[in-house]
Amino acid sequence: MEAVAAEVGLTKKDVNNVVDAITSAIADSLAGGEEVTLVGFGTFQTQKRKARQGVNPQTGDRISIPAKNIPKFRPGRNLREALGPIPPP
Repeated sequence: MEAVAAEVGLTKKDVNNVVDAITSAIADSLAGGEEVTLVGFGTFQTQKRKARQGVNPQTGDRISIPAKNIPKFRPGRNLREALGPIPPP
């Protein structure tokens, strides 16, 4: 947050407030079934995860895990290019 505050000339508290507002707006949009695109950065969307059977690791008992929506992020071109390829070992 310090780097952003220095770049835009705001206090860290103001930058934190802006970031909180943005993440809250993204979460609200996703909860409403909308897709959120930050051009060049990426797209946030929801994906339905089917109900499934699982195992409680503490007891070994089989449990039923209900279906739910999960957030998914697809990076945009600018972000992918900024990260570049993975260097060889």
